[in-house]
This record gives sequence, C-alpha cells and structure tokens, in this order.
Amino acid sequence: MHRQTFYATTPIYYVNDVPHIGHAYTTAAADVLARAHRMMGRDVFFLTGTDEHGQKVQQAAARRGVLPQAHCDELVVRFQSLWRRMNISNSDFVRTTEPRHKAVVRNVLQLLHDKGEIYRDTYEGWYCVPDERFWTEKEITQGNCPDCGRPVERVTESNYFFRMGKYRDRLVAHIRENPRFIRPEVRRNEVLGFLARGLGDLCISRPKSRLAWGIELPFDPDYVTYVWFDALVNYISALRYQDPSAPGSLFERFWPADVHLIGKDILTTHAVYWSTMLMALELPLPRTIFAHGWWTVEGEKMSKSRGNVVDPNSVVEAYGADPFRYYLLSQMTFGSDGDFSSDRFVARYNSDLANALGNLLSRLVSMIEKYFGGTIPAPSPDSFGDWTRVESACPAGAGGLRIVREAFPDEIPARYADLDFKELLERIWSAVYGINEYIDKSAPWSLAKDEGKRPLLSTVMFVAADQLRRIAVFLTPVMPAACAEILARLGVSAASRFDEAGGAWDTALAGKRVMTGIPLFPRIETAKAGAA
Repeated sequence: MHRQTFYATTPIYYVNDVPHIGHAYTTAAADVLARAHRMMGRDVFFLTGTDEHGQKVQQAAARRGVLPQAHCDELVVRFQSLWRRMNISNSDFVRTTEPRHKAVVRNVLQLLHDKGEIYRDTYEGWYCVPDERFWTEKEITQGNCPDCGRPVERVTESNYFFRMGKYRDRLVAHIRENPRFIRPEVRRNEVLGFLARGLGDLCISRPKSRLAWGIELPFDPDYVTYVWFDALVNYISALRYQDPSAPGSLFERFWPADVHLIGKDILTTHAVYWSTMLMALELPLPRTIFAHGWWTVEGEKMSKSRGNVVDPNSVVEAYGADPFRYYLLSQMTFGSDGDFSSDRFVARYNSDLANALGNLLSRLVSMIEKYFGGTIPAPSPDSFGDWTRVESACPAGAGGLRIVREAFPDEIPARYADLDFKELLERIWSAVYGINEYIDKSAPWSLAKDEGKRPLLSTVMFVAADQLRRIAVFLTPVMPAACAEILARLGVSAASRFDEAGGAWDTALAGKRVMTGIPLFPRIETAKAGAA
C-alpha cells in the first residue's frame, strides 16, 4: 500500500551563489515530482532553502562591510524570487540562519554528544577554505583540493568529531540491501567504492577564533558547527524535529523523506555523512537519494571566466517559465549529464511547443468554432464507445489515436514517480503528434462539406478535443500554467488530480464552450539576447 504522504527535497543552495541552470534544474525536477504526487492524491511536503553559514559567507560580508546576517537577508531573495518566477510550489523554504533551524541543530548536537557520538581531539590535516573542508594526505592532489582544485593549507587545531566511521559496515549493508536507496546505479556503485576505502570520523566543528559565523556548539561556546553538519539537518529542522511546540507533528507525518534530489557533486555528503548522522540519531534513512548530472553550456563547462553561465531569470523573462521547465526536463535522462544550447532550446520550443502542442490547440479550437459554433460536439454513437468503432470509422487516423491509447493513463503517473521525466515527455509528445495525425488523416474540412458525414465530424472533433484535454491533465506537473490555459480554452477547469483525466469514453466534455485566444506558444524567430 502506498504511503499517503510524500516528502521531497532539493539541496539547500549556498546563499553566496548566483542562481544558475543547475539550481533551476534540481528545483524544477523536485517541483514536478511534488506536483505529480499531489495529483496522485498524496499529502506532499516539498522543501527547498538556503545554506547561509560558513567562512565564505563571513568573508563575503566583511568585504562588503555588512554583517553576515544582513548579507544573507539580501542574497536569499535571488533564490526566492526565481522560484516564484518559475512557478515552484515548495511547501516551505528553510534558511539555516533561522531560529527554528538553529534550535534543531543544537538539539541534535547535544543529543549526539550525550550519547558519546561526539568527542574532542586534535586534528592535523589539509584544509580547503573555499570548500570549508578537511582532506587527508591521500585525498589531496599535488597540494590541491580534490573537489575544487584550489590550494589547500596545513591546519593543526583542536576540534570536535562525530564517530562516523563506526557506521561504515552498517551503511554498506543498507546500500546493498536497498538498491533504490542511491540512484542512479552508477552513483550507488560510486558510494560503495568510496566506503570500500574505509571511513574515518567527521570533524563537525570550527573554532570561533577562525570562524565566528555559524551555530555555536551547545556544549562548548568556543566552537561553531561545521557548515555541512549544520546544513544537512535542514531536512528534519523544517519538520520541527524534537520541537515540542511543533504543530501537527510534521516530523512524524513526513519522515523519512521519500527522495532527496541532489547534484552528483554532493553525493558523499548526503549518502555518507547524512546517512550516518541519521543512524546515530536512530532515525530512518531517506528512501531514495537521487543524484542527477551536471549541465554544460554549448558543450563547455559553465564558468564565469568563459562568460557562458545561463541565467534562469533571463530565460524565464524571454520565453516564460513553462517552456524553460519543459526544456530542462526533456533534454536529458534524469541522472545523466546534459547540455544547454541556445539553438537547441529554440528548436525544441518551436517544434514541440509552438508547432505541435500550441498549433494543435489553435487549430482544434478554430475548427470547433467554425463547424459547431464554439461548442464541443457530442460524439456519434456509431463511431464512438470503443477503439474499434473509433478506428473503423476513420481508419486513416487510427495510427495517431493508437499512440494516445497506449500512452495513457497508467504509464505516465508511474514514470513521474520513477523520475523518468525525459521518457514520459517523449510519450506525451508522441500522443500530441498522434492527435495531430488523427486530425490530418480525418480531414474535418472535407467531412464538413458533406452533411451526411456530420456525425463522424462530431466524433472526430470530440475525440481530438478530449484527448488533448487528457494530455493537458497529465502534463500539468511539468507545465502548470500552460496546461491550465489549454483546459480553460477547452471550457474546463485546471486539473488537480490525474484521475480527472477520466476514461477514454467519458463524454463530459461535450457541450463545453471553447475559447479562442492568442497563440499559446508564439514561434521564436531568433534567440533573444541574454536569454537562451
């Protein structure tokens, strides 16, 4: 039996970052997943937010001559405003500088300290300031950080450590016994390979003499919490873990998370650090950690020096949120790497959105307006009621309808649940092209010339309109605004559940008034400067 709740998260994004296509991709994917599960009837909690502590934030604020909190308050708006523009439906937005988060972090630290899971020791090793992370001698590469490639510095200091290493064997067993715990499989194998080399303990503090901007350890006021330990707790702090004043027990209702969506660059911190922290807290592990790939731009790695960083705000401003969401999720298999190309964006927009989906809506509404005065006709019993009658009445268009029949309704929700976004969109667009083919082969303009064929014309118009309606229902998680407009032009309300698609032989759409309007997706002649 399926759980009636669903908890999905993005990583919390580093507040100093300028939102880029990677942030937009992860958040759009999480939003689509959350919307799909809502449409399956589940109570969904969808979390995103920002990571606001650490040395880089402290240094950036100092350079600007402002307090770190003021610095964060100003920069966090960049993420919050982008998510609004992209129509992201998050249930909550957590900030690590919020009192509610800091209280949970302190509670977790005290609990682990009281259990003997945290101890104090002297550490000597290599430290990367940009990543705010210690590395062993074996891990560094020619004096550089193995993660970001920048120089590391030798540091000796007293710190607090989490007994992470003791959970290695238990974590390996969990990964092997739960093949869907880490996805895709290549990332699962990557983590198993990492653990095969052994697992040490994790330094979870920084002395205030070196870093003041962090959450103070509850058992030693001379130290603040390591930024990664602090940040990972957001997944339970937003649910008010161990907060007696929390309303409705969010934690009990939604934990464990159904899926943490992350980029592959933070796989170890989630699959290893976070998992062992949860084990120490005696809490269930998330059901799935899904690490997606990276984006390149025109075949090259994104970088400020190359000047090829794609600004999601510019794309949304130029072309709208739904086309951007569609492109991101249709462009690559979730879990693999992808490439953003301005030419490819324009080509996909024109072929899939303007020519296929948008044109289908326009021509269909226009024909219903022309042949039936704007009212969707009821289908003729002679050519409706089962696929045999529909296809035999118009055998030339049968091929197009067969694609629609095979794509719905069970397959699409299942693909949403499995994060198979690219394939499900390919299936939906096969149906879009199928309906266009059905109209072309049925030739309503010819049927309209023969009064004796008016019953068949009614069926063709109804079938095409109703199948487009069903497509709009199933496409709603990806393109919510566009699908609401499609449904409005077909005379019905926006969809909130997949079962509103109804069965193939429902006739509720008959009698609805269509609504004409401007093209849903105007063709793009040339890419707009500064956008795609």
